[in-house]
Parts: sequence; structure tokens; C-alpha cells
Amino acid sequence: MLEISNFSKTYKGGKRAVDCLTLSVRPGEIVGFIGHNGAGKTTTIRAIAGVLGFEEGEILIDGKSIRRDPIGCKKVLAYVPDNPDLYEYLTGMQYLNFLCDVFGVSAKLREKRIREYAQMFEFEKNLGDVIGSYSHGMKQRLALIGAMVHDPKLLILDEPFVGLDPVAAHSFKNLMRGVCDQGGAVFFSTHVLDVAEKLCDKIAIIRRGKLVAFGETDRVRGDSSLEEVFLDLVESGAAEQ
Repeated sequence: MLEISNFSKTYKGGKRAVDCLTLSVRPGEIVGFIGHNGAGKTTTIRAIAGVLGFEEGEILIDGKSIRRDPIGCKKVLAYVPDNPDLYEYLTGMQYLNFLCDVFGVSAKLREKRIREYAQMFEFEKNLGDVIGSYSHGMKQRLALIGAMVHDPKLLILDEPFVGLDPVAAHSFKNLMRGVCDQGGAVFFSTHVLDVAEKLCDKIAIIRRGKLVAFGETDRVRGDSSLEEVFLDLVESGAAEQ
């Protein structure tokens, strides 16, 4: 579902945010992307989603190049950033209908999906309210509902659990697994290592733009906790500086 090959990104001024990153996410997998602030997680995720250009390497979504066929890629993926920037003058329902128009979702399907996901996230009563009146957690829930209305094959998520209450977080974890059970895949960044340890099939750890660990969660963790492994890698990286 996702293949990243030798992806690098250098910003103006010479800052190399990501350096020769290579990994893949197969259908049915949930892969957690872990790293300290500034390690290159958001840069990578934005490049995968097609909102950040790059010149080095290749990123394929379901076999299509995000650079050569961005529209084809975006038809099958859903992207939720860490701080969703929504149209605050629209109501929640207007926003969801706008997304359904963009993705060509029929009236019958959109009604079914919006109702289903609004119930899942306990959001039915808020759909008629203006987005500008929402709390951060409500905006996060709306963004997640909006990500699902076109039935994506690949979820690309940057810190998706920030702002979610325990009930909404539990619902979304089940939803992520449901996407994978239907042949899709999930790639998401998180600082909540306990969630990653319990939820993810595989873990990728990035440090200063380089992939330093990638594999099945049990193998990456070994006999330690994921938190201990992550902290050891961060400390060893700091010692190298």
C-alpha cells in the first residue's frame, strides 16, 4: 500500500530533514512512526500525502507515484495532520458534504457513511454547529470522520490521538484495525508509545532524519518496552553528537 524508497528532503538553507528513508507498509498492516520532535516525522508524512514536494527518492501509494500521479494517489488515501485546519465558517455537515463532493461520493453512500461515523464518534448532535465553535477535540473528531467518508485504502495520520477522549480514541483504534481487515493499511506518527506498542503490527523509529529501527513490533521491542528502546536510541544519538 505504501512504499518509500530513498526518500530525502532538504529545506532551503541546507537543513536535511529526512535522509534516504526506505520502508514499506503492506495491506493489513498498522505501522507506527516514532521519533523525537524534529526527527523528520511530519516532513515524511506530508510528502507521502502529497502536500510537500520533494526531489530525492520515490513514494508509491498502491503502486502509483505521489509525484507523477498525485490525484490517483489521493483518491485512495486519507491524510489527517496533527493540527487540522478546517473551514471554520462551515458547519460540520457542510464540511463533510464538501469532502464527499470532492471525492465523488454518491448521496446514498455519503448519508450512510456520515451517519455511521458520526454515531461512532458520538458527533451527531454537533454536525449542525459551525466548526469555529468546536473545541480542538471536536475538530479532531470531525477531521477523522472526514478522512473516512470516501472509504480510503491507506490512512496517513500525524498524531491522530491528540485531543481525543478515551471513548473516541478507542473507537478510532477499532476503525484503524477495520480498515486493515478489509485490505487497507495505516501509517501514523505518535508520541504515545503505549498506544503504538499495543496497536501496531510494525514500528519505524526515525532519528535526525534517518531510519534507525524498522520491523515487527515484538522484534523492535525485544525484551524491553518500546519506551525503553526509544529512549536508548535517542540517548545514543545524543551521545554521538
